[in-house]
Amino acid sequence: MWRWRLPRLFLAGGGPGGVAVPRAGLKKYVLPPDYTGITFPERTKLKFMDKVPAVPKVRREPRQLRDIRGPSQEATDFIQGQYGILALGGGYLHWGHFEMIRLTIGRSMDPKTMFAIWRVPAPYKPVTRKSLGHRMGGGKGPIDHYVTAVKSGRLVVEVGGRCEFGEVKPFLTQVARKLPFPAIPISRDGLQQMRQEEEEKKLNNQNPWTFERVVTANMLGMRKYLSPYDLRLKGRYWGKFFLKHRV
Repeated sequence: MWRWRLPRLFLAGGGPGGVAVPRAGLKKYVLPPDYTGITFPERTKLKFMDKVPAVPKVRREPRQLRDIRGPSQEATDFIQGQYGILALGGGYLHWGHFEMIRLTIGRSMDPKTMFAIWRVPAPYKPVTRKSLGHRMGGGKGPIDHYVTAVKSGRLVVEVGGRCEFGEVKPFLTQVARKLPFPAIPISRDGLQQMRQEEEEKKLNNQNPWTFERVVTANMLGMRKYLSPYDLRLKGRYWGKFFLKHRV
């Protein structure tokens, strides 16, 4: 049987006479970010990188692993932007990687409110390659292309402006996945927090048998199996790879 019911607006618990009275509460809003200290460069987009240096190198250099081994000593901190791509390993950037970074960031960013700058130089290191079907011997082959050496802990590109990290993280992640070495998008605060966590991990380590102590004591005569780079870098870098879990 059909029964008539009062609407919820007139049920018990409302104001006088059973009518709901709207109430004003105390609302807390998040303060908008402050962009007063940000300065925009003349060109907001990434500039085009030359495929070949202006003065090409005539000498054919050998492959030097020291160019990508160990931690980077340059371009490790932000200078103008708030966000960027941080390399977590060593490798070489070809001219195609530069174009991929430039086009991906240029199509995704808003040039009126964002800007991007390079933190790596244009390709400068010559790489030789012999032609297909060439016989062995005959000396070192001719120069085929040029690359840029990148070490672990170096910033590849910086992005800044009147924007939040959530706006730039998607296309920075897209770029980082296509690089020939491990890389992650990171912000100024994230980089500082990551370094603090590494220091805390080193100070709060409860395992007495660290790599540095074992090598210093020359346990089991392991010095003859290690290279001088292992002693200097304390086992945290193996070739071009960065062993972030080792203390």
